[in-house]
Amino acid sequence: MMRSDLVTQPYPQPRRLRFSVDDYYKMIEMGMIDDYERSEIIDGQMVPKMTIGDRHAAAVNRLNRLLASVLPESILLSIQNPIRLSDFDETEPDVVLADLTKYDGNRHPRPEETILVMEVSDVSLKNDRDVKLPLYADAGIAEVWIVNLRDNVIEIHQDPSLGIYQQVQIFRSGGQATSSVLPELSLEVDAIIPQAAQE
Repeated sequence: MMRSDLVTQPYPQPRRLRFSVDDYYKMIEMGMIDDYERSEIIDGQMVPKMTIGDRHAAAVNRLNRLLASVLPESILLSIQNPIRLSDFDETEPDVVLADLTKYDGNRHPRPEETILVMEVSDVSLKNDRDVKLPLYADAGIAEVWIVNLRDNVIEIHQDPSLGIYQQVQIFRSGGQATSSVLPELSLEVDAIIPQAAQE
């Protein structure tokens, strides 16, 4: 047999295992997955969540306190809990604000029940921008805040279309980050990323 005959023989190609979010929960119930608390589901695959460092945790705690003090009762503040974006995507943002006039709070919120999402980003910045932000845009989430601890700014991404956000506003130290979908939501950048924490 000649070498050219060998390379033309058909060989089975590897297939990527892709499962739905519902399949994922069934596997957890059956005891097939035991490290699920450290993973998100992105495009039907388990993706390890980034480690939460001190600055990340501190920023999330500040957001929790600030948001709880200004949000009306009609908005649910959810901290580091899942949001079901599609049949194959379920991320765990640092903050989800859900509309309680549409959402009953008895399951993970869906995009049409979500007002905005916030991600606190340090080591996760590239993943949050390149992977998660397009997922949020595809799902039609109207507004996403990235609390960018690398550059000490808050990015507000708005107007999703064709898988990308058409507008981005950058708020720096001394500025006031204001939502377009919740005009009553306006937070000082330095209250979330204090000057002392930037040094």
